[in-house]
Amino acid sequence: MIATPPPAEPEYISVNAILFLADGERPRIISVRCRPPQRPSHGRCPVPALRPYFDAPPDNVVLTQGLNSEPLRFPFHIFYSSSALSRSSPVNRAICHITSGAAPKAWCGNIVAFKFNSAQRQGYTDAGSSDLPALSTYFLSYQ
Repeated sequence: MIATPPPAEPEYISVNAILFLADGERPRIISVRCRPPQRPSHGRCPVPALRPYFDAPPDNVVLTQGLNSEPLRFPFHIFYSSSALSRSSPVNRAICHITSGAAPKAWCGNIVAFKFNSAQRQGYTDAGSSDLPALSTYFLSYQ
């Protein structure tokens, strides 16, 4: 009898992201585990484990332009709940803090922002506090 090895476990990676906790005073840097994409059709970017921060699969947007529509060298992948406002989730205090309350959209619920490792958006690199100005600009300009 030939022994078959057990199926290989996917290689998880951890990456730092920025958490805008709905009831938090300030954004926080968190470590998030990411797994490889399950199918080639999903691209090559790892899939973050976001269940601790959202009660349903979140929506997402890719931010590729910064101030004055300049292309970002390292775009951002922002996850949010599009139904948070309709579910009466509180306005996100951390976003209110970094935008001094001037954001035209009332962002509700938790928001998690990842930083891509290149313009090709095939992986993440650690996000940090130096990324807050670009994210603040996005929240201030979103209509």
